[in-house]
Amino acid sequence: MRILVAGVGNVFLGDDGFGVAVAHRLAERDLPPQAEVGDFGIRGVHLAYELTSGYDLVIILDTVSRGRPPGTLYVLEPSPADLAPSFVDAHAMTPDAVLALAVTLATKFTGRILLVGCEPADASPGMELSPAVSGAVGRAADLVIEMIAQETGAPAVPRREEERRC
Repeated sequence: MRILVAGVGNVFLGDDGFGVAVAHRLAERDLPPQAEVGDFGIRGVHLAYELTSGYDLVIILDTVSRGRPPGTLYVLEPSPADLAPSFVDAHAMTPDAVLALAVTLATKFTGRILLVGCEPADASPGMELSPAVSGAVGRAADLVIEMIAQETGAPAVPRREEERRC
């Protein structure tokens, strides 16, 4: 089984940097060898091409606005079959556009896609996450570790001591 964990978002727009922050946190953790973590930031086309590389599970990390309190985490499962090809604008590659492009590029995309999202508080210009979203980064990383463990049958790796103190 091959797993890709992809952090996306614009680190210059406050909470939109959530996915990148979680990817960085996960990069510091010991993951099973089947799992790869990548910081794709705003490089949606790069992520779309990467999705065509034969992954069995793709976990995308991003902000998701659904009207709940900031810092709320979601696990969503979009269906690649429901995604229609769209015009490719490299400057506006939202996760749904990335997935649509990946389906278009791939001859056969059979992998499962999960989205771990966080309700943002503030996506205005700035490089700091809001307190609520910053507090959700560690919880999201733990959630992803548990998801990977469940998929692979490997035990979840406990957090390092320095992470427990944060």
